Amino acid sequence: MSWTSSTGVVLRDLVPAALRRSWVAAGYCPDRDLYSLFRARVSAHPLRTAVIDDFGSMDYASLDRAVRRLATLLRGYGPSDIIGIDLPNGREGVVAELAVAAVGAVAVHLPDGHLSGGGSPVVSTVITDVSAALESEGDAPWSPVTVDPEAPARILVSSGSEAAPKLVAYSHNAFAGGRGNYVRAVHGGVAVPRDLVLVPLASAFGSFGVAITLCRFGGTVMLMRRFDAAAALRMVGEHRPTHVFGVPTMLRRMAASLSAVASTVDTSSVRAVVSSGDVLTPETLSVVRAAFGRPVINIYGSSDGVNCHTSTPEHGVGRPDPAVTDIRVVDGEICALGPMTPLCYVDAPELDERHRLPGGWVRTGDEGYFDADGTLHVVRRLKRVVIRGGYTISPAEVELVLDGHPGVAEVVCVPIPDRDLGERLCACVAMRPGHRPLSLVQLTAFLKERGVSRRKLPERLVVLPELPLGRTGKVCLRTVTRLAAEQHGAAL
Repeated sequence: MSWTSSTGVVLRDLVPAALRRSWVAAGYCPDRDLYSLFRARVSAHPLRTAVIDDFGSMDYASLDRAVRRLATLLRGYGPSDIIGIDLPNGREGVVAELAVAAVGAVAVHLPDGHLSGGGSPVVSTVITDVSAALESEGDAPWSPVTVDPEAPARILVSSGSEAAPKLVAYSHNAFAGGRGNYVRAVHGGVAVPRDLVLVPLASAFGSFGVAITLCRFGGTVMLMRRFDAAAALRMVGEHRPTHVFGVPTMLRRMAASLSAVASTVDTSSVRAVVSSGDVLTPETLSVVRAAFGRPVINIYGSSDGVNCHTSTPEHGVGRPDPAVTDIRVVDGEICALGPMTPLCYVDAPELDERHRLPGGWVRTGDEGYFDADGTLHVVRRLKRVVIRGGYTISPAEVELVLDGHPGVAEVVCVPIPDRDLGERLCACVAMRPGHRPLSLVQLTAFLKERGVSRRKLPERLVVLPELPLGRTGKVCLRTVTRLAAEQHGAAL
């Protein structure tokens, strides 16, 4: 299948069509578009709470009215459009995502309000304000368009190890089906989930909140504008979620706060705590388990199209689920193909060439193996990334910009272990002769002026006479990382 947007972006499904249809026949995919799934939930339980955020609760009927009002404002856009969403994490983003689905277009939440990188313009328009849809009274007649379930529905944005974000296109079936099946398994038999999603809807991890919690399962999604451990615990006590989803740093901070106020917060509604987006260390696993007294489910996954999860992460990352994705280890690298497999990368055939194998298999860039029981183990990341509190930073992206500084002769960015956030980014530079050493403030100001996102800015700086080289003549990352850790007091 091939799809072309109104801006000229061509998306090709790299998975054979017959294989896609076999997953539908097996019952792995609902074979319906996201908005029709949502409308079925509205009809079945219009007064059930759909969204809880900083402004209170919103039921399914009220949510759908706002969605249809926004859809009428999007007249002129349709199945050939990619529509960006640049809104706060709350009901605004939910309404926008569903309205884009209602007009049959493709939704993409924009990181930092834009998409960087070259190539064709990706989006036809950007939704930055939904107040008219939320504040208006009454209904808005809307007849949703017919959408092929195998057509693109969502684009996820991932930094990965590339110099620019990777954009990954998913169909309605891949999202509601494959991705939905792993969320269903995580819910562990809870028919109507109440999900406290601590990560943004814009993230790959949090992207299930609308398409799956609401559209697929008719549950309740709870969102926060900005994460705060004490506020998250208050939401647990007041709104009674069945599942709490967050990156390890968030969960660890909640566990520490819970220990201090255990007598005042009722967490008995929580069936499981779900971790993803970063490595779940044994220490964090133990602390969170003890604090909540519930299973901690660890998800190994990415926006590129891989997923495996387990409640015993000390014994591996779990066993592949055919309803989600098959997983194989090819020449030591973990590869995946299944109902959740995305269509392709957006406007980047070179990424398809690099990260997809014949038949649509996704190369994860992670080294792994299966043990005798069929459990997958991840050995290490083959891609060089820094993960700060669940947010993936590309050192290469920051290095490329710093290399353009007139005073910098050499630069490499490395992770420094951090007890709270897992890792922080440290820039290690050698100055050009005659140039005064940079301060961290000067360095980050230079990066910000050139459009580097605040979340990607280095938090530590090491200035060296020259960067140490390995026997191949390249900068020795191991030596630089050790020097950076020693200077800033981090324990390796």
